[in-house]
Amino acid sequence: MITKDSNGNALQDGDSVTLIKDLKVKGTSETLKRGTLVKNIRLTGRPDEVECNTKKVKGLVLKTQFLKKA
Repeated sequence: MITKDSNGNALQDGDSVTLIKDLKVKGTSETLKRGTLVKNIRLTGRPDEVECNTKKVKGLVLKTQFLKKA
């Protein structure tokens, strides 16, 4: 199973990614802005999702269609 970003680049554990769209975080009033750098991602069992932590939100799961490898 290969996890790919929105441009088709393969992602691995520990990679850094950039958001390509503003995303509202469910359960909070936070919005992650476009261009936000997210470091040290972790792959999940699904090819279209990654786990990560940001400064504002911990334990976040993001869809790979909104990410670009940094």
